[in-house]
Amino acid sequence: MSAHVNQQRLWDSLMRLAEIGKTAKGGVGRIALTDLDRQGRDLFCTWARDAGCEIRTDRIGNIFARRPGRNPDAAPVVTGSHLDSQPLGGKFDGAFGVMAGLEVIRALNDAGIETEAPIEVVDWTDEEGARFAAGCIGSAVFAGMRPLDEALALIDADGISVETALDEIGYAGAAAVGDIDFKAYFEAHIEQGPILEAEGLPIGAVLGAQGQRCFMVTLVGEDGHAGTLPMAKRHDAFVAAAEMSLTLEALASTYEPAAVITVGHVRVVPNSRNTVPGRCVFSIDSRHPDEDTLERMEAEMTGTMQAIADRRGVALEVAPVTRAAPVAFNPVCIDAVRQACQARQVRFIDMHSGAGHDACKIAKVAPTGMIFVPCERGISHNEAENARPEDLATGAQVLLDVMLATANN
Repeated sequence: MSAHVNQQRLWDSLMRLAEIGKTAKGGVGRIALTDLDRQGRDLFCTWARDAGCEIRTDRIGNIFARRPGRNPDAAPVVTGSHLDSQPLGGKFDGAFGVMAGLEVIRALNDAGIETEAPIEVVDWTDEEGARFAAGCIGSAVFAGMRPLDEALALIDADGISVETALDEIGYAGAAAVGDIDFKAYFEAHIEQGPILEAEGLPIGAVLGAQGQRCFMVTLVGEDGHAGTLPMAKRHDAFVAAAEMSLTLEALASTYEPAAVITVGHVRVVPNSRNTVPGRCVFSIDSRHPDEDTLERMEAEMTGTMQAIADRRGVALEVAPVTRAAPVAFNPVCIDAVRQACQARQVRFIDMHSGAGHDACKIAKVAPTGMIFVPCERGISHNEAENARPEDLATGAQVLLDVMLATANN
């Protein structure tokens, strides 16, 4: 007997979950380790127990819901994502991955199918990083990429630590973090980009995630009077920054189709309407799935900015902030997603993720794959985030097929 997801049940679960932290414009504000996050966690645990799962929570607050298999000693096949959101986030980012995993278990129960290996669904603690300024906390600790004590000591803007917040919401678990091996980990997620929708495709088989290099750039010129300083005599730090921004935009296009470069933060000093700015600080976020290309991009960005700074008579300082290497997912897991699509005659493409996910951390310690589904206009981290019920159901069905095959192999 084959197992089939229930599209309406999956949608209803997502909509019920979206009531917790619902925002004025129909999005979700369910910040990590707040009372709203607790309510979302409680609802997930209730539903998972109703589906026959055993719940365990580890010391960083990751929640694992296990559906037993015939072989209790076998490493589990795991899926999941996160229930926390951005302050003004959407209903599907993260939540879809957890609810899709729950729907896999419900569909297997409906079909009366017992798997050889256990199947687990996980809610990872604080993927978004909106409260403690450190994303993917739970998955990073699980993967050994961040020490537990360091993660527990992180504080929010009010000086409340992760450890205290976990205690306050009742999710400071007793289980050791990372005490279990995964046979494989699969994460279903909305794309958070426009590619699938533009191509009219329901599934993306994710090859991995782009590497990221971020910098803070400081330009120092000379303040001057806006009315008396001739244009040719100016050392305008903001104008230099503006030229650099346009040049970086053009540079990204030379590394198409995958490169992206973003100037997302700009601070002008003294920020007065009648003063030529003598100082400007701005950020650069550069991403590409190939490490060597990232290296070339960094060298070209730095060289190009230096040439502009020299020509405009401003001093340039480029300070590295983040260096995250590209992540390659497991070839067997990627092929499993492709094969599941082909078996169901579901059209798909291979693609990279431009965003980071918990799966990127888990890929360090377990065979990992991701399944993308389209989201409307590629909008995410936004109250307007939206996805079609049929696309979400297709993604959940591919996830079910992949997990079932892996658990019985």
